[in-house]
Amino acid sequence: MTVRVRFAPSPTGPLHIGGVRTALFNWLFARHHNGAFVLRIEDTDRSRYVEGSIDLITEGLSWLGLDWDEGPDKGGPYGPYIQSERLDIYHQWTDWLVEHGKAYRCYCTPERLERVREANKKAGRRVGYDRRCRNLSEEERQKLHEETNGEFVVRFAMPLGGQTVVNDLIRGNITFNNEELTDLVLMKSDGFPTYHLANVVDDHLMEISHILRAEEWIASAPVHAQLYEAFGWEMPQIAHLPVILNPNGKGKLSKRSARFTSEGMSIPILLHEFPEEGYVPTAILNFLANTGWHIGEDQEVFYMDEAIEKFDISNVNPAGTAFDINKLQWLNGVHIRQMDPVELAKLLKPVIEAHGYEVNAGALLAITPHIQERLKLLPDVIEFTEFLWKAEFEPVAPEELIQNKMDAGGQQKALQAAYDKLQTLDKFDADTIEAELRTLVDEIDVKAGQLFGSLRMAVIAQIVSPPLWPSLEIVGKETVLERLKLAIESLDALIPEAE
Repeated sequence: MTVRVRFAPSPTGPLHIGGVRTALFNWLFARHHNGAFVLRIEDTDRSRYVEGSIDLITEGLSWLGLDWDEGPDKGGPYGPYIQSERLDIYHQWTDWLVEHGKAYRCYCTPERLERVREANKKAGRRVGYDRRCRNLSEEERQKLHEETNGEFVVRFAMPLGGQTVVNDLIRGNITFNNEELTDLVLMKSDGFPTYHLANVVDDHLMEISHILRAEEWIASAPVHAQLYEAFGWEMPQIAHLPVILNPNGKGKLSKRSARFTSEGMSIPILLHEFPEEGYVPTAILNFLANTGWHIGEDQEVFYMDEAIEKFDISNVNPAGTAFDINKLQWLNGVHIRQMDPVELAKLLKPVIEAHGYEVNAGALLAITPHIQERLKLLPDVIEFTEFLWKAEFEPVAPEELIQNKMDAGGQQKALQAAYDKLQTLDKFDADTIEAELRTLVDEIDVKAGQLFGSLRMAVIAQIVSPPLWPSLEIVGKETVLERLKLAIESLDALIPEAE
């Protein structure tokens, strides 16, 4: 079986995460069957076209690693791959349908169509076109052509009786009564085709074997099936993917929805928001693959090479799945922990710089393995490592140096002992520092937390930080001693003179 699938977004703005999941399932299907994944831009709705959207789409897919085999930038044997560059093709096949009695020119004005709509609503009838122009005589057609200055749309002549059965690879046979369907517009008065015509013509000419598209297009499936029949073409196999639901499980997660909040967390909806908020591509792909499909055996964490091997469209659940932000953040943390520390440091550097800090590459590479286990989102790096990047050290108040069951005098003596010990070290690495200071705890008869907690606040000046020993090593001996001396002196203000 030769597999060719396509992802065909409209350039109406950034990619919605539901569209990304559609792209992913098409990509997985193509890669599983060693087939072709085609990127096609469906830009025939010029009223909704947004400048720069095509770049947003291609950059977003590239960031995720969803590579395409044919497309606007890569070319291929079936181009062009942007629909606005294929207008002659659509006009050719529209004319063919009209000439063969499969479609007709409709001269009804928007005002008349609105009157028909309202009348049908009031009468409780199906809201749709009344087919006024379907069976006009040549004389009537010519008269309307003159009255409208030759402005018309082309409508498909849908069969008036019987049923259309569409076999869905996920849902099985879906049956539609033709009498309940309307004669949809195929070519608009501006000379651009509608989705219904353009996608059928393109899928046929581009030899698409399988169509994996969103559930919202189920209602148009019988029209598309009848269009294939009218042309005498074989319809590709089709599957309608379930929607991604709002976090509460009610309603589709829409591009036009406000950002949701769950347990105080921001819910990203558009693809470009995910890197901005610190998600990594492998986690997003893992999350989306698990949204409507399961790799099996309750496995939650996996990478795309394994998903490609096991992907089966028949295992997609037709029911919608709620967007679980907690699951996504958990997965993001897992994927961060499984990254090579050097690659992770490359991702963390621009995040830190975006907060206005100058990054010491050596310090970042050194600290990354020690914070990797604690990150859920990339911006969490700021909370843990800010002490490394601040231009000026901001010591804590002396009260914050004093640990549980310690007074100012005792804390000062403990810090002075640590200062004296660290000052003697020729080798200032994490292992040596830890060994010497743990020995010191016994020598001066304090608890480990009473010394180490105060030492952390004196040198790092933040409660949340990486492990203490590598942090001290990275800060460096000279700076550690300077900050310890500053802390020791600050405690003088809390010690009674008699003491």
